[in-house]
Amino acid sequence: MDIHEYQAKELLSGFGLRVPKGALAYSPEQAAYRAREIGGERWVVKAQVHSGGRGKAGGVIVCDSENAVYEATDKLLGSRLVPSRTGKWGKIVYRVYVEEFIPIDRELYIGLVLDRKSERIMVVASAQGGVEIDEISTSRPDTLIRSIVEPAVGMQPFQVRELAFKLGIDATHLREYTDFILGAYRAFEELDATMVEINPLVETDAGKLYAIDSKMTFDDNALFRHPEIAELRDKSQEHPQQSRAADRGLSYVGFEGEIGCVVNGAGLGMATLDMIEIAGEQAANFLDIGGGASAERVAKAIRIVRLDENVKVLLVNVFAGINRCDWIAQGIVQALEQDPIDIPIVVRLAGNNVEQGRKILSLSGLPIIRANTLAEAVERSVRALNAKTDTAQK
Repeated sequence: MDIHEYQAKELLSGFGLRVPKGALAYSPEQAAYRAREIGGERWVVKAQVHSGGRGKAGGVIVCDSENAVYEATDKLLGSRLVPSRTGKWGKIVYRVYVEEFIPIDRELYIGLVLDRKSERIMVVASAQGGVEIDEISTSRPDTLIRSIVEPAVGMQPFQVRELAFKLGIDATHLREYTDFILGAYRAFEELDATMVEINPLVETDAGKLYAIDSKMTFDDNALFRHPEIAELRDKSQEHPQQSRAADRGLSYVGFEGEIGCVVNGAGLGMATLDMIEIAGEQAANFLDIGGGASAERVAKAIRIVRLDENVKVLLVNVFAGINRCDWIAQGIVQALEQDPIDIPIVVRLAGNNVEQGRKILSLSGLPIIRANTLAEAVERSVRALNAKTDTAQK
């Protein structure tokens, strides 16, 4: 689960990290009032959306007057921001964060992530922070500094000092830098985060460190331990189908293709996506119904995928172990009888009770394209998509 910048800053400040003074606004009038409350002569108005790259997309505006704050907020609220990381959908701005302007002497990058390869928390740092960090991570990944944290002992001060020396931190600022990074680590560990990113971490002329921008992502499976974090969820920033699926205990990931996929298990899902791409097409999404799915659960999954207007063909690919193919088939029939769809549906069933499942589909009389293997299912899905496209063009 992602949260907004202002929410991340509030959490991190509780662990001792210094953040600029700021306040949330939902209207231009409120934003101008917030600027007056904060004080000073310059402010920054930031669109609050779940995405990086807001600055390049015009979502961060520096203002020299309260009137400029008003105008910047008026421009951002209700607009669709399309940073490079959001894809073609972009994100609609429903709120802005008005913040005091901090003079910058130096920008750094600090990120803590859950590294699945080492099964450890990894700290990633760069002497060059700000908007260019994406380019640096792509073109010059060798310049990034990495440090693995041993879970038995946690992050140690000597590790932070090693990072500081490599980043060229002045010795007189070493204590504050150490406290800053250790605070970020405690937030990561205690709140069950999967990412804490501070970009940029700014050093001022006076030697003070500020988290100018911050992002946090949390482990969905650990939210039951942190109800105060779960309450920070903003559904307006989620893909509509992803949000709808999550509320029903299903896992949904949206893409930009035209073949919708209902699968069971992430591994089978990845294999299905790969086969579709090998066949020259792209998936519109995949929805994982998980193990032990009932007919009602399968029916819900099909309805959710169908809500995506980009889906031109629906592919159901299930290898039943804990699941049963007859349950899956009953769910498909139930969904199509209650809410008929006008797109081709391809079904491949294998595993537990497969013959019963295939019989249910055959006797239903519904226009279901059946397949016995994954390769055959993908080939028939692509063929159905091409036929539908040709018909539409005529």
